[in-house]
This record gives sequence, C-alpha cells and structure tokens, in this order.
Amino acid sequence: MHVFAEHPSNSEASIYDFSVVAMNGKTVPMRSYKGQVLMIVNTASKCGFTPQFEELEALYKAYKDEGFVVLGFPTNQFAKQDPGTNQEIAAFCKLNYGVTFPMFKKIEVNGDGADPLFQFLKAEAPGFLGSERVKWNFTKFLVGRDGKVVKRFAPSTSPKKAKPMIESQLKKSGGYQSVK
Repeated sequence: MHVFAEHPSNSEASIYDFSVVAMNGKTVPMRSYKGQVLMIVNTASKCGFTPQFEELEALYKAYKDEGFVVLGFPTNQFAKQDPGTNQEIAAFCKLNYGVTFPMFKKIEVNGDGADPLFQFLKAEAPGFLGSERVKWNFTKFLVGRDGKVVKRFAPSTSPKKAKPMIESQLKKSGGYQSVK
C-alpha cells in the first residue's frame, strides 16, 4: 500500500494524517504540505482527459509562490489507461506536458485496495448523488490550508475552472497577490 494513515480517522482528521510515496520511492508526510492549498488529482497517461496535465501545470506555476501545489497520483483503474511503470509515467508527464508539480507512485483510488488518502478524500467530498467512488481519471480534490477538503471537481471539469476557488482559498491566509 502506497499511502497510509498515521492516526485513526476522526472528526478532526485532515490530509495531514497521511503519508504518500513519491515517484523516487521516498515517503512524504502530507503534513509537509501544511498551510498550502492543494489540488490532489488521480491521473492517467492515456486518457481523453490527459491534456488536463497542461492546465494543472499552468495553475501550479501561476500560484506555487502563493502556496498552491498540485499533487498527481497515477492510477490504472479506469480502462487501464496508465499501464506504464512509475518511471515511464513520470517521463511521459515531464516530456509531453512539462509537469513539474509533485507526482506520486501509482495507486488505486477505488475498491478494497484504495489508498487511505483517497478513502479520506472521497468520504470528505462525495461525488454525484453522494457517491464516494472516484468516477474516472482526473477527479480533482481541492484542499484548503487547514488540510480539509473544500471541493471535489469532476473529471470533465477543466482545472482552470477551479481558479476562483483556488484564489479564494489562497486569500484565507493573507498575503495573497492576484495572479493575472
């Protein structure tokens, strides 16, 4: 399992209670992102939504100095659209879309093998009709500086449509400068 809980879930739970495994195999505590606004996305290299990498990277570059980070988690659960190794996935993202935001090891987001971070995200921000399942690749979860899930965005929602909500979350800490 690539993601694990460090503390039992409770009403005070946040994403900071989890750790993830980076593409290089190193464990990264989510608390290392404390105080930042995050967009956590399950990705795939061979999906119709794969061009969203470009928009995600543009958002990351526009707001990273303000405390915004995109975190990508490849999954092969939807029509086997990310069959490559972690190294192949990382190379594809960098070469084809110039991805510089953090990418993590391939995970499962649904079912018995779903990583605890995604179990938490899905429970905190259910999808259409209250479903906790991730519907498809490029489901996006916006997380506030407090580690709480703010909103789930559908796979078909363009990442740039999240811009007003990202800016709103960045303003909550003060010091935010509008990006034009």
